[in-house]
Amino acid sequence: MAMNIGSGRSLSEPELMVEINTTPLIDVMLVLLIMLIITIPIQLHAVNLNMPIDNHAPPPAPPVVIEVEIDNTGAVRWNGDLVQSGQVLNEKFAAAAAEAVQPEVHIRPNRLAPYKSVAAVMASAQRNRATKIGIVGNEQYI
Repeated sequence: MAMNIGSGRSLSEPELMVEINTTPLIDVMLVLLIMLIITIPIQLHAVNLNMPIDNHAPPPAPPVVIEVEIDNTGAVRWNGDLVQSGQVLNEKFAAAAAEAVQPEVHIRPNRLAPYKSVAAVMASAQRNRATKIGIVGNEQYI
């Protein structure tokens, strides 16, 4: 049998309360939460974009295109005209590179063309400072 023996104090003294009073803490937290909600900026469902201003400029003129074809024998054609020698090819590339707006040079080698001929045309273009060069017709190599 158990018996309740007091803490040694008299019955007139109240028991000590050892727990923390959380009511003020909760009050402070609620005030901070309300302040946080009030100070958050209102979220808009919009995305701000800096769009370019239309200046109604006419579209640029299409570039001048020079077609350089290399057939399976290694012969070079400049816009359909047969180029007789490497010197003539150098002169044509130099004239094209000297223009104010350089034309685009599209090199179209035949898939059976010797590598030496294609490399010679590209070297001639590089030597004469032609910068807008592209090799077209690569789908034939698939």
